[in-house]
Amino acid sequence: MVEQEPTSTAGQRLGAPETLGISTLEPGHKPPAMPSGRHVPIRVRMLDESEEIFDISQRASGKVLFDLVCAHLNLIEGDYFGLEYQDQRKMTVWLDLLKPIMKQLRRPKHTVLRFVVKFFPPDHAQLMEELTRYLFALQIRQDLATGRLTCTDSSAALLVSHIIQSEIGDYEEAQCRQHLLNNNYIPDQMALMDKIMEFHQKHVGQTPAESDYQLLEVARRLEMYGIRLHPAKDREGTKLSLSVAHTGVLVFQGHTKINAFNWSKVRKLSFKRKRFLIKLRPDLNQSAYQDTLEFVMASRDCCKVFWKICVEYHAFFRLFEEPKPKPKPVLFSRGSSFRFSGRTQKQVIDYVKDTEYKKLPFNSAEPVPLSLRYVTGLSVSLVNGHRRGGDELNGASPSPDGQQPSPLTSPLLNDSSALRTDDEEENRRKVRTRSPASMSYTVELLSTLKCWISFQNVLDKEECAPESLKSLLKSSFEPLHTYHSDFLKELEQRLALWEGRSNAHIKGDYQRIGDVMLKNTQGLKLLTAQLQKHSECVTELEKACRASRRLENVCRDFELQKVCYVPLNVFILRPLHRLLHYKQILERLCKHYPATHSDFRDCRAALADVSELEALLHSSMLKTDNYQRLLELQKDLIGVDNLATPTREFIRLGCLSKLSGKGLQQRMFFLFSDVLLYTSRGITSSNQFKVHGQLPLRGMTIRESEEEWGVPHCFTLVTQRQSVVVAAGSVSEMEKWMEDLKMAVDLAEDSNGPSASLLTNSNDVKSPGEWASEVESEDDLGGSRTSLERHGNSSAHHRGNTTVHVCWHRNTSVSMLDFSIATENQLSGNLLRKFKNSNGWQKLWVVFTNFSLFFYKTHQDEYPLASLPLLGYSVTVPAESENIHKDYVFKLHFKSHIYYFRSESEYSFERYAVCVVILTVINVIGIYQVQCIYVHSAGRYGQNLYHDMFLNFGRYDREIIRGTVNQTC
Repeated sequence: MVEQEPTSTAGQRLGAPETLGISTLEPGHKPPAMPSGRHVPIRVRMLDESEEIFDISQRASGKVLFDLVCAHLNLIEGDYFGLEYQDQRKMTVWLDLLKPIMKQLRRPKHTVLRFVVKFFPPDHAQLMEELTRYLFALQIRQDLATGRLTCTDSSAALLVSHIIQSEIGDYEEAQCRQHLLNNNYIPDQMALMDKIMEFHQKHVGQTPAESDYQLLEVARRLEMYGIRLHPAKDREGTKLSLSVAHTGVLVFQGHTKINAFNWSKVRKLSFKRKRFLIKLRPDLNQSAYQDTLEFVMASRDCCKVFWKICVEYHAFFRLFEEPKPKPKPVLFSRGSSFRFSGRTQKQVIDYVKDTEYKKLPFNSAEPVPLSLRYVTGLSVSLVNGHRRGGDELNGASPSPDGQQPSPLTSPLLNDSSALRTDDEEENRRKVRTRSPASMSYTVELLSTLKCWISFQNVLDKEECAPESLKSLLKSSFEPLHTYHSDFLKELEQRLALWEGRSNAHIKGDYQRIGDVMLKNTQGLKLLTAQLQKHSECVTELEKACRASRRLENVCRDFELQKVCYVPLNVFILRPLHRLLHYKQILERLCKHYPATHSDFRDCRAALADVSELEALLHSSMLKTDNYQRLLELQKDLIGVDNLATPTREFIRLGCLSKLSGKGLQQRMFFLFSDVLLYTSRGITSSNQFKVHGQLPLRGMTIRESEEEWGVPHCFTLVTQRQSVVVAAGSVSEMEKWMEDLKMAVDLAEDSNGPSASLLTNSNDVKSPGEWASEVESEDDLGGSRTSLERHGNSSAHHRGNTTVHVCWHRNTSVSMLDFSIATENQLSGNLLRKFKNSNGWQKLWVVFTNFSLFFYKTHQDEYPLASLPLLGYSVTVPAESENIHKDYVFKLHFKSHIYYFRSESEYSFERYAVCVVILTVINVIGIYQVQCIYVHSAGRYGQNLYHDMFLNFGRYDREIIRGTVNQTC
C-alpha cells in the first residue's frame, strides 16, 4: 500500500533523493497536506495495467489523490492526465479535482480509478519530459488494443512494429514472430503479422525512447487520435457521435469525421436537458447562416459529461492561465458552477522550462512496474546496444545548492574542480597591483590562435582539403600566432617587473604599459595583409565544405571537440574583433593618464595606430560578421537553401507565440532584410529547427492587435497572401520586434528585385502558395527521423547550446545590434565563483564571449571546464540577507539558478560589471539593477561604468535608459 508519507514512495524505497513529483495544480515540490480524519484505501490502475493503493482521508479532495499519483510517478507534466471511473449509472466520468472524493465515489473500496491521458496535444514535441511521452505511448497501445484508435492496416502494422522495437529491440525473425504470437496488440493481428515484421526490419538501431517518439509521430496523424466518442443524434434523428479535441468540437458518423467547429467559431456551448447546443459566431461569408446547432444525447447526464470535457479542453488549450472562480450568488444560482481547475497547457510548458528539471533516465524495455521505471539515480543499462539512463549519459550532476542543473549549463559548472581560496590568500592578493587588461585579451586571443593551429594540423592530414585552402589558412594565422605569443611574453615580463615578483634588483621605471602597447600595435600594422585575409578564409572554407562532404564532416567533428567551444568561424574572426578591444583599452588608458604622464604619449600614439587599422578593416568586418552569422543559422535550420547570400542581412531571432486554429504555439522566428521565417524545434538527435513558413517583407504591414484577439502583447503581420498573428512574452519584446520588423520592411521596399524563396523543394515543407491558401498545418511539427534524414545528417550531434537554442529555452530574442554589442564587450580574467549554498570561493579564469561565460582553471588551459549562457539572466548585488560579506561581488540569477562572482580588484569588478550589465540590458532587465551595481559597489568608478555602458547603445535605447534612471534616482 502506498501511504501518504513521503518515505513510502517508490523512489525513496529504493534510496533515491527526494522525488521531483509535484502538485500539478500549484507549483511546489510536495503533495498537499493530507486532511485529518479517517482514511480509506483507493485503488488506481496505471497505464501499464499495474495497480497501486493510496491511503486517502475521507475529507480529501480529488486534487489530493491526483497529486499523490503524480508524485508517486515522478511526473512533472501531470496536467495532461486525469483519473476516470465508472459511476453508479455505469457512465465513465472524470474525477473532479475540486470536490471531495467521498462525494464522488459511492463505494470507494470497490471502485478502481484509471490513470489515463485526458488532454491530447496536437504535437508530442510539446511534451517536454521523456516520461510523459512514454505514458502517451502506453495510452496509444491501449487504444490500439481496444479498437478505439482505428486506422488502416498499414498504419496499424507500422504502429505495432514501433511497439515491438521498443519491447524486444532490433529485428530477429524467430524472436519477432514468437513475440507476436504471445502478445496481442491489435484486433486481427495474425493477418498483419508479415507486414508488421517487414516494418520491424526497418527500425534497426532505434532505442526505446526513439521508438516511443516514432509511435506518437505516426499516431498523431491519424483521424481518431485522442478521440473519445459520445453518441448523439441530429434534429433529423441521424445517429452521430460528438467529440472534442484541441481544435474544437468534432462531429463523427461512425469513425468518419463529417464536421468540425473550431473554437474561434464557437460563441457558446451549453446543454438543456438532453439537448447539447453549439452557438456559433456570425459568418459574413455564408448566406445560409445557422446561429445554433442542436444535438440530442441519451440523457441529461450524458450532455453534462460531454459539456464538462468541452469546457476543460477549451480552457486547457486556449487560455493562458486557469480561469478564476465565479463569485457565489447571494440568493439564487443559475446554471452549473463547474469550471476548469488546473494549469493550462501554456502554464505547464512555461513551468517545465522555467524549472529546467533534469530529464529523468528510464528503460522502457525492462518489465518492471511503471512507478519504478522513473526513479532518480537508476544505473546505466544497455538497450538495443544503446547506453541508457544515469548521469554518465551527459555528464550532468546536481548543483551544490541541490538544484538540478539547467540543460543549458555545462555539467562541470560545480564546486569540485578547483581549490578554494581562504581569506589570508585573498588579503595577500589585494595588496598587489592588478595585471593590465591587455594581457587578458592577449591570453584569450592566443588560445584562439592555438585552436586554429590545431585545426590546421587536422587539415594538413586530410586529402579532402584543397591545398589552396591550407595555404591560405597557414599564411593568415601562423604569423598572428607568432606575433601574439611574443606580445604575451612581453606582457608577462613587464607584469613580473611591475609587481616585483622577479628581478627585483633591476632598477628602472617598469610600472608602465604604453611603451609595450605602442611597440606591438606598430607590429600589428605590419600584419594588415594577414588580417585582411580573414574574410576570405571564412568564404573559402565554406566553399570547400560545400564541395566536399568529407571536409564538412571534418569541420563538424572538430567543432565538437572541447577546444572549439564556439563555432569555428567565430575563431576565424577573433583577431579582427581584438582590434576593437585593444582600441577600448587604449581609450581608457588615455582617459586615465594625465597629459604629463610618461605613458600618455605612447598610449595616444598606439591608439592612433589601432584606430587607423580598425577603420581600414571596419567595412569588411561588418560584412564578414553578418555572413558568418548566416552560415551558423543555416546549420540550425532544416528546410532552407542558400540562406547566406551577399545581399541578405540578419536582423533578429527569437521566440514568439504564433496564433493558429490550435491556439498559441511557441515558434522560433528569424528576421532577415528580405524575409521572415518561422520554425519549431523537434525532439530529434540533430536539435535543429524546422522551417514551417516564410513571410516576404515587401508590402508587409504590422499592427498591434491585443484588443482584437484578447491576447497580451499581440500583433499582426499582414502580407499580400496571408496574415499571421503572433504574441511576444512582454511589452518590451513586442516593441523590439515591431521596431525591427518595420525597419526590415523599409529595407525590403528599398531593395531591387523580388526576394527569392528560401524553402527547399521538399514534401515536408510547403510552398509559398500553400501557406497562403490554408491554415498552418501542425502535422510537420517536430518532424520524424525519416523526414530529417531527407534534409541531411539526422545523426549529427548538433550543438545544443548555440544562441538560437538558448533563446528557445529562455523565451527571449537577440538582434543584430545585440551581437555587435556583445562582440565589442568581450572580456577575460580571473574571477572567484560561489554557488548559492556553498561555503568557499573557487578561483577560475573566466572568458565572457558569445553571450556566455566560459570557465577555465587557469589561462593556460586549452579548453573550458564549463559554460554558462547568460541570455535571460539578471545581474544585481547581493542583499544583506545573503551574507556575502565581500567586496566587488555581483550576483547572476535566472529563476532558481544563482551564482555569485567576486573580482580581486575594483578595476576588474568595473569591467565585468560593464559587460554583464550590458548583456542584462539586452535582456531588458530593469536599469535600476544597473544603478545598484555602480552605486553600491563600484564606488568612484560608478560614473565611468555607467558612461561606458551608455555609449554602447543607440539613441532609442539611450532615451529609454535615461528616462528610467530619472524615474528611479
